[in-house]
Amino acid sequence: MARSEHHPDGLIHYNPQLSWRGYTLFTANYNTALLMDMEGRIVHRWQYQKGITNAELLPNGNLMALAMPSENVEGQRGLNGQAASCFELDWDGNLVWEYEDPWMHHDFQRMPNGNTLIVKWEPMPRGMVRKVKGGYNADGDDPKHMLGDTVLEVTPDGVIKKHWKSWHHFDTATEVICPLDHRMEWTHCNSISLSPKGDWLMSFRRTSTIAEISARTGKVKWKWGDGTTGHQHDAKYTPQGTITIFDNGIHRRGIDYSRALEIDAKTRKILWQYTDNPPFSFYSLMGGSVDRLPNGNTLICETAKGQFFEVTLDKKVVWEYINPFFVSNPRVGGRMNLVFRAHRYGLEHAAFADRDLDPDRYKNLNRLYPA
Repeated sequence: MARSEHHPDGLIHYNPQLSWRGYTLFTANYNTALLMDMEGRIVHRWQYQKGITNAELLPNGNLMALAMPSENVEGQRGLNGQAASCFELDWDGNLVWEYEDPWMHHDFQRMPNGNTLIVKWEPMPRGMVRKVKGGYNADGDDPKHMLGDTVLEVTPDGVIKKHWKSWHHFDTATEVICPLDHRMEWTHCNSISLSPKGDWLMSFRRTSTIAEISARTGKVKWKWGDGTTGHQHDAKYTPQGTITIFDNGIHRRGIDYSRALEIDAKTRKILWQYTDNPPFSFYSLMGGSVDRLPNGNTLICETAKGQFFEVTLDKKVVWEYINPFFVSNPRVGGRMNLVFRAHRYGLEHAAFADRDLDPDRYKNLNRLYPA
């Protein structure tokens, strides 16, 4: 869709009879997380001076998120999804927990025991780098240097309880970098979540695969990529035990287009998918999220356009919103309203108990939010 100044944004469509009612959380302007009602009115916000991205709401009403990248780490230039820290803010925006590491990226997972899983990059052994297939070396790259994905399990006190390294468990013969991607890093994990048994479900963008990792042994229990997905994001289990994925469709054979997928966790067969008509009108080359809602609807975030929408199982759009909070991005140029992920929380969610959610407190945010 054209992005002229005349294009509508904010709430585009709302069908109260078919939507699942709740509050939708998303991030805007790099340092703000916003909670809005079904009418598109902001009812609460969090701000943090280090920036906010990939925000999630905890049952106690606290906000967990990643900060923006550290400006002091030159080695991360050219990579996407970096973060200077993972942190937790209370409902009033006070910092209650933070773990700093300039090499963390993309995602985290708060565990039932109170620990936090954090994805980060680390330099791979040079002997392994020579074995990794695919990709290309851009001008100025060191062909002997490559970053690999690791996972830290961090206690509330900041103690590293577990340290998982991807190159100890993945095979370079089968985990091949897309030929159109650079060789600065290998697998590029962009999401981590828990399985019903507490294992780790991870998405690896550059090899177009998802994998379930044993939390006890660190071994790969299974992996999946059927050849039709392209650089997917946000793999996670639904309450029904299936798995949802945002299939970006980058470097797909033929035209590029995105899909929201639901797959069977045992057979890894596609059970349901959402595509647009025509398919290429729904496309995000980065980010994206898919949340299965309790009534069977699905909330989909199309990151590149700052658009999130709710569809029924028969693929009828019943709620649609476009992030109206644009900012300038000197790195890529132009005005941007990117939203990495969006999440819907039900009206009876524990986080909202005894909270003031009156949208009148945020009248100044109805159309324009100051950067």
